[in-house]
Amino acid sequence: MAAPAADEAWCRKTVPRVMELVCRRLPQRDACALLAVSPWCYRALVANSRLWEVLDLREMKNAGNRLISALSLSGISLENLEFLNLNACQKISDKGIEAVTSLCPNLQRLAIYWIVGLTDSSIGHITKNCKHLVHLNLSGCKNIKDKGMQLIANNYQGLKRLNITRCVKLTDDGLNQVLLKCSSLESLNLYALSSFTDSVYREIGSLSNLTFLDLCGAQNLTDDGLACISRCGRLTYLNLSWCVRVTDTGIVAIALGCRALELLSLFGIVGVTDACLEALSKSCSSSLTTLDVNGCIGIKRRSRDDLLKLFPSLSCFKVHS
Repeated sequence: MAAPAADEAWCRKTVPRVMELVCRRLPQRDACALLAVSPWCYRALVANSRLWEVLDLREMKNAGNRLISALSLSGISLENLEFLNLNACQKISDKGIEAVTSLCPNLQRLAIYWIVGLTDSSIGHITKNCKHLVHLNLSGCKNIKDKGMQLIANNYQGLKRLNITRCVKLTDDGLNQVLLKCSSLESLNLYALSSFTDSVYREIGSLSNLTFLDLCGAQNLTDDGLACISRCGRLTYLNLSWCVRVTDTGIVAIALGCRALELLSLFGIVGVTDACLEALSKSCSSSLTTLDVNGCIGIKRRSRDDLLKLFPSLSCFKVHS
């Protein structure tokens, strides 16, 4: 009996010391796995509150079970959880989102990319339970509709980052509510959303803090809409790839209004010419480090050497593979 008692005493004293040393560099996923190793590991991990400020379960096939296990640990409080990453955890449902958000009142960043089964019910649970969100990634959540956007608009006036890539059931009405009420937005990703019209793009122009805007595939964006966007004077990232209705007129407006641009993609726009590059060169020659004009057949001076003469700070000439 003496040996087991000695082992237990050693574990009780030594394991917490070891865990205290390794916790500082321990990936949060590994921490979840170690919870079940022994009572001493469990106690040491639970005592380290910094480990539970982030819950990263992205792309895990058994994320639902891991999530339930984490929530069931009586010693762990998720009240201080600030970032929850459930990206591509396809088996999580609206019910799972309700369960986790009910225990995370101080969540600030939530990523639920490509969980295609989620609906506006999840947005309802999120807005009810998490009052402090500033970053929200809904990319690929194809069943989110305008009702979800209305809930976001009504509850997150301080929202700073919103990604609704491929949320194909949204209309102008839903997004416009967000744009009208969430005036603090700094990053807006509308990648692969072709149905929005200039009604939306006019409202984007009122976002004075916007620095990141991705409109790749915005097939209804016109020069008039782009002229409104040019009022976003802090823009540093602007993706206009495949915005097929845009011409020199719209790009010249951007050149005049967005003088801090660091990345600009005009990939695939056939209606622009060398004239827009001349305008951009006058205002953004020192700031632009990435410029993609591949496929812009109307631009004749688009070799690397030609572009470097106009934009000497360029280091990247291709955004799309």
